[in-house]
Parts: sequence; structure tokens; C-alpha cells
Amino acid sequence: MNERLKDLRNTLGINQADFAVKVGVSRSAISRLESGDINFTEQMIISICREFNVNRAWLVEGVGDMFTNLPETILDELALQFDLSVDEKELVSDFCKLSKEQRAIVMNFLRGNS
Repeated sequence: MNERLKDLRNTLGINQADFAVKVGVSRSAISRLESGDINFTEQMIISICREFNVNRAWLVEGVGDMFTNLPETILDELALQFDLSVDEKELVSDFCKLSKEQRAIVMNFLRGNS
């Protein structure tokens, strides 16, 4: 993964400091990731993929293309992060479209409150 991180940064044409700012870490953290001194955290992988539209399979396993067009929306991002099925994603979308009062009713029902 450290070599793929270097490849990604070089492909984007940005230095370690600018890359670090985008993913919310220090420049030295990026340097240490690239050199293999420290391991990637799950949160770091998520941040890199989200910020630069990187294909997670490429970053983690070296499989597929470097970039992906997904996620396009916050809901797509949640579906990716939590491995939601199409039906689960639609359920979350439908819930978000309810009024605040309707959401409260659903929440009370799910939590067993009357």
C-alpha cells in the first residue's frame, strides 16, 4: 500500500504536505506511510478514498483502476462504508425524506418506545 500511496500522490501531482492537509493528517504521517514505517488505519484508507475518489480495492489490494467515480453522494459514501444493499440504501434514503415528526415516530417504534 505504501508504494500505491506514492503512485497516487505522484499521479495527482501534489506534495506530501498538500496531500496530508486533504486527508487531515501531518506531512510526516504521509511520509511514514509511504516509507512503510507505520501502517494505514481504516480511517486513513476511508479518508484517502473519499477525498481523492480512489478505488479502495486498488489502494488496499492493488486490484482494479486507481480511481473510481463513486461515491457521488453522501448516501453513496455511507452505502460503501457500511456495505449497504440496494434495498438498505433505499430505506435510508426514504427515512431521510420523512418529516422530522415522521422520523421521530419511526425512531420511537424502532426503539420500542410508545
